[in-house]
Amino acid sequence: MSNCENRTYTVEDIAKMLNISRTVAYNLTKEGHFKIVRIGSAIRISKKSFDEWLDNLDT
Repeated sequence: MSNCENRTYTVEDIAKMLNISRTVAYNLTKEGHFKIVRIGSAIRISKKSFDEWLDNLDT
């Protein structure tokens, strides 16, 4: 599982990075802005797809 954790963020991680609430971060995830993996009830966000999304906000 450590490999998965190294390649993913949690909803809490992106909320902290973007300085937004967990609810707003969860809504971004639900809207399909980045690729996610569900592990049981846990959501993991692909670092690569999140980073690409973030980079594209500037363009």
